[in-house]
Amino acid sequence: MVGFGGVPDVGAVVERVVATAQNGLEVLRLGGLETGTEPAPFVVVETEKMFKLRRYFPDSPSTGPNVVLIPPMMVSANVYDVTEHNGAVSILDRDSITPWVIDFGSPDSEEGGLERDLADHVVAISRAIDLIVEATGKDVHLAGYSQGGMFAYQAAAYRRSKNIASLITFGSPVDVLAALPLGLPAGLVVPGAEILADRVVSHLWVPGWLARLGFQMLDPVKTARSRLDFLRQLHDRDALLPREDQRRFLESDGWVAWSGPAIAELLRQFVVHNRMVGGGFVINGDVVTLAEITCPVLAFVGEADDIGQPAAVRGIVRAAPDADVYESRLPVGHFGLVVGSASGAHTWPVTAEWIAWQSGMGERPELIEPMVVPEPGHGSGVSFTSRITHGLGSVADAGAGVTRELLSLASNAQRASRAVAQESVRTVPRLFRLGQIQAGTQISLGKLMAENTRRGGDKELFLFESRVLTHEQVNARIDNVVAGLIECGIRPGQHVGVLMDTRPSALVVVAALSRLGAVAALPAADADLGEMLRLAACSVVIADPKNLDTAAAHCDRVLILGGGSGDSREIDRADGHRIVDMEQIDPGAVEIPRWYRPDPGLAADLAFILFTRTQGKLETWPVTNHRFAMSAFGAASAAGLTDRDTVYCLPPLHHASGLLTTLGATVVGRSRIALSNGIDIDTFATEIQRYGVTVVSYTWTMMREIVRAEDFRINQHNQVRLFMGSGMPAGLWDDVVESFPRARVLEFFATADGSAILANITGDKVGAMGRALPETNAVEIAAFDLENLQLIEGDGGFVRRTEPGEVGLLLSRTKYRFDASSTVLRDVFTAHDRWEVSGHLFYRDADDDLWFVGSVESAVRSAGGIVYLPPIQRALSRLSLVDQVVAYGARVPDGQIAIAAITLRADARPESLTVTQLRVALGDLPAEERPHLICLVEEIPVSGSYRPVAAALAADGVPRPAAGMWYRDEEGRYRRYTRAAMTRLGWAGRAATAETSIR
Repeated sequence: MVGFGGVPDVGAVVERVVATAQNGLEVLRLGGLETGTEPAPFVVVETEKMFKLRRYFPDSPSTGPNVVLIPPMMVSANVYDVTEHNGAVSILDRDSITPWVIDFGSPDSEEGGLERDLADHVVAISRAIDLIVEATGKDVHLAGYSQGGMFAYQAAAYRRSKNIASLITFGSPVDVLAALPLGLPAGLVVPGAEILADRVVSHLWVPGWLARLGFQMLDPVKTARSRLDFLRQLHDRDALLPREDQRRFLESDGWVAWSGPAIAELLRQFVVHNRMVGGGFVINGDVVTLAEITCPVLAFVGEADDIGQPAAVRGIVRAAPDADVYESRLPVGHFGLVVGSASGAHTWPVTAEWIAWQSGMGERPELIEPMVVPEPGHGSGVSFTSRITHGLGSVADAGAGVTRELLSLASNAQRASRAVAQESVRTVPRLFRLGQIQAGTQISLGKLMAENTRRGGDKELFLFESRVLTHEQVNARIDNVVAGLIECGIRPGQHVGVLMDTRPSALVVVAALSRLGAVAALPAADADLGEMLRLAACSVVIADPKNLDTAAAHCDRVLILGGGSGDSREIDRADGHRIVDMEQIDPGAVEIPRWYRPDPGLAADLAFILFTRTQGKLETWPVTNHRFAMSAFGAASAAGLTDRDTVYCLPPLHHASGLLTTLGATVVGRSRIALSNGIDIDTFATEIQRYGVTVVSYTWTMMREIVRAEDFRINQHNQVRLFMGSGMPAGLWDDVVESFPRARVLEFFATADGSAILANITGDKVGAMGRALPETNAVEIAAFDLENLQLIEGDGGFVRRTEPGEVGLLLSRTKYRFDASSTVLRDVFTAHDRWEVSGHLFYRDADDDLWFVGSVESAVRSAGGIVYLPPIQRALSRLSLVDQVVAYGARVPDGQIAIAAITLRADARPESLTVTQLRVALGDLPAEERPHLICLVEEIPVSGSYRPVAAALAADGVPRPAAGMWYRDEEGRYRRYTRAAMTRLGWAGRAATAETSIR
């Protein structure tokens, strides 16, 4: 500014200096410039401990739709009324929509505010919805900005969309780990967030000024630039006034404190475990998943938003597959979504149009489109162009964007090595501890659960019937049951039968017996219960109310536990002596004897008794604490279980897969255990999503009723990564992997005494048993003469190891004498070695993976040579038409023949099965090792652990000719089995005596 002849206009300079001084003094005195604007009118219609409910424009008629606006925890509720004309509430009111705002206040000035957690906020929102619906008689539209939108999602899931017309969110991340703020790598953030949640912020709180500083530090270049612009224009009041309300909100007025427990829960549930997208987060004791949101969703996406990044925001389309999800994009950052000129021109008018459309009062907005599933990738979804355009075009901002992308590329390049390192960090300590266990080491199920409680008592353990129990709650329940057992006269070392369904009470009983030092015998309810109790020397049984009658019929003393408590579950038959209702015992009144020591079990001590049936003979399967630990630690390492996993525990506890490789491994991994009331399609699909299940356990054909059901539907974006168990048929394995393409199957095999534990860890070879788990007993395949039932010696008189493809006898090296429960041979392969005989036949392939071919007793001795039954079952089960298959031996005049019985799938017709399909399915087997007879049957029964049972078929002997039966000729081809063929083969009228062993 110059005057005549280049002389400065002194008057103008003085005016500028004076104006700057006046405006600066006003800012210093009042915190900002007086704009003359007034906040929108509202009344507080309800005040409760957690919130105040505001109704804006109370004088306007409430005839239109209602929208509830939720602020983030650290931002004032006034965020929806920052500017007089472009504020959310003003624009919505002009469109005849009644705005309601939930005001959580500032926790540091509210009674008990600093103890609030996430669940308190969600429950408060649900309460506010009920109040509005009750007052207006209409459903509400639920909207939230940033974390307020996360609250909206959670409240809708918690209510299962009841009374919610639609959801509207603004920059609200769902798949948090898909794109963290500032492009930070998840591998770095997750461990740090876990440490902060567990050890730091749960005991602290964040004041409002610190929340403001943290927000500004997320984009320091923009913060510095805006302050410089404000100072440069401080002389020009007219230029500053339009943005002054927004500036004051961001600089001072808009921030409130964060309570420590809420921050800790946010980090733990939605950053560490990412349960917004995976499901299984906990609200007020209920397990919740966004998959249960069914109302329409509109998500606003900031194309330059580095906090609620587009990839994270779009996670809602995977998390809520049953909802119609739309998006609307703006070229703004996080705050610009709800405050400023862009939001006034786009966000809030589109929101009003959306509400009108959902209310049947308008057309679909032009600026929205269906949200599509984001393609897998590792970027944030914020492009370079958006960052540069939004970030003032400075070199510093562009450089920061380039740096983030380069860091992301470097992170991706190192992914494999980092995954290996992380797996080693989890696995090595477990295997080291397992390797240190000696006979006198104190180790047991009860001790492991007590250790987990000390590490994280407030973390979830059991999920059941949509409710959650923490480690602390379960541990207290275990101690109470121990007191009840002591009151009932149970002592350490005593054998106690447990006859209970797989529910939390059953797991608590087993853990309580372990803590007491007693031995839990686990019979199957559908087997010979009386004989099992006799073999296990049990004089007392613990049962749930459902199994009371069965237990009382076979045992003179029954203790009842579970099924609820109090008057609602009064047991009429309880007399206090023969039948005792343990729920009526007051644990606080029990005098604890001096001999009681919690978790006294040593590695050499007997911990559990399972049962096995071989050749029709029932036998006990004793499990020491060492064998339990060996299975549990080995399985947890093979499955890579951590506290971020939720394991769906379906197998019964009386099966080794339920006790050892599910319960044991889950406790070692400190994972959550999800339990179910039964196995059916609807329950499975619902609970997989609701609980955020990552690992599903199974036995035998358990998954058949799920994946082969005609109406089976599952959210393809589920979190299941692994199926683990034992006995899954090869064909069912194929179907499971097809239904869950991102998951693999981890198949375990354990000998009847648990001396050898194998696992197919990679899952690449369907049907293989894999290799011995690390730190469990080493195994070898010894050359074996099956005709003469003796080992084959090699050089020096030592037993010869088998060659690849050669069937032999499985032996396991014994480390401790106390762990050997069957025949132990010495000097087998080398001098002074000790090997336990399993009785199982295996062969080793070229990659050293082991394949099970049956037991010594189950091998069929036919006139043409030995026929092994499991390879037949594996081959036929992979036929697309076949549902179930069992193979068994039957006697004929010249020895035995192998028979395969098959059932077809529901949509298959008998005439569809041809001899060509049978020949191709069995093509990998030598002709002499294929079944002599294949027959279609109506049904193959299964045991309580879902194992196909051939006993009834075998008892009938060689079946008479009928449709759907084929025999093997001399060349290995299959032909129709007719009466003439039966007579020629000499198979008529013979009864079978051979049966496969049942574990």
